[in-house]
Amino acid sequence: PGLDDLIEGGIPKRSAILISGGAGTGKTIFLTQFLWEGLKRGENCLFVTLEELPEEIKGDAALFGWDLEKYEQKSQLRIEYFDPFELGDLATRIGDMIRVNNYTRVSIDSTALFGMYINDLYKIRKMLYKLVESVKRTDATILLSTEIPEGKNMISRFGVEEFVCDGIIILYYMGLGEGVFRNIEIRKMRRTNHKNGAFPMEITSHGIVVRSDMA
Repeated sequence: PGLDDLIEGGIPKRSAILISGGAGTGKTIFLTQFLWEGLKRGENCLFVTLEELPEEIKGDAALFGWDLEKYEQKSQLRIEYFDPFELGDLATRIGDMIRVNNYTRVSIDSTALFGMYINDLYKIRKMLYKLVESVKRTDATILLSTEIPEGKNMISRFGVEEFVCDGIIILYYMGLGEGVFRNIEIRKMRRTNHKNGAFPMEITSHGIVVRSDMA
């Protein structure tokens, strides 16, 4: 709620969007909520996780009242765990899954884990490029999360994600005394006249809500 008002009605279909932020900013919640909204609309969705196990993803979602298991049983949702040390040709495997199962929404959490598998920055960038290009050849809309290193003035982990993706959404977290303040910024969104600047964001019992009335 509220996000679409910042980007002329919503994320463009068949685009690749980077969800970037530090630890605890709500990236996994954002990716899960994106799929949840698609599931409610009858879309087939794929969650690729390189960090949490499928049961953990479903457990976290249940805290917001999102019953992912129900959609798994109907084969409308697939949660696929990939060991970051055994990725192989990830781009081809995900692209094939999307085409065979007609997935229209895909979340990948998190590309920051690529660094555990590959030490060569050039190879990481090449893999990310191949992954995004492979998915963009399908009819799916993809969200990829990445973690910004603490204390670094960066918008992605490897410095290439922002160039291969069509959009960048940055999540911010700041603790001040006993209070917690969250903000969201649309840094880039191709094919839209998006709002600039950071806007208030809350993680409620029903998921993320953006204060678009501040736009």
